[in-house]
Amino acid sequence: MKTDENMNQRQALKTLLESLSVEFRSVVLSSGQPSNVYVDCKQTSLHPEGALLLGELLYEAVLKLEARCGKKAEAVGGMSIGADPLATAVSLTALKKGRSLPAFLVRKTAKAHGTKAYIEGAKNFPDGASVILLEDVITTGGSALLAAERLREADYNPFAVAAIVDREVGGMANLLSANLTSCALYNLSEFRETT
Repeated sequence: MKTDENMNQRQALKTLLESLSVEFRSVVLSSGQPSNVYVDCKQTSLHPEGALLLGELLYEAVLKLEARCGKKAEAVGGMSIGADPLATAVSLTALKKGRSLPAFLVRKTAKAHGTKAYIEGAKNFPDGASVILLEDVITTGGSALLAAERLREADYNPFAVAAIVDREVGGMANLLSANLTSCALYNLSEFRETT
């Protein structure tokens, strides 16, 4: 059940997304699919109010995913660069609420020097940890699936994905078929072009 505070935060975040992140124009998505809506959540996640709201609402989504899966996350993160501000925002919100929930980042390519690792921040949570992935926009789910693959290769246990926007074109089903329970704060259909 959503509280009044949650509804107010959700509406405030939606307003920010509409003004900063959602544009009605023709684009080709990273998946290669054409779309008449461009969604760049980084514009909102890098805004101070946006980061605060995303921290609160995505942390709430993390709690709901944990309850649905019967598992407790030991860290949150995702594919760099979209998940970088999200992981930090959720980690800070968790700390404010008395819980240590470290952030991690998954590189698209292995670090070229030093550890040559894909996962950044791994010293902050135990080997084999159960983790929740954070994602800005789910289209095919490819970015989250790659992050999950990298984590599994490093012997971590990604079990869920919390996203900001689901484009509603099959990505959630793709994640579920890879044993990743998922939810999104908004469906793309909730955003309408204004004249």
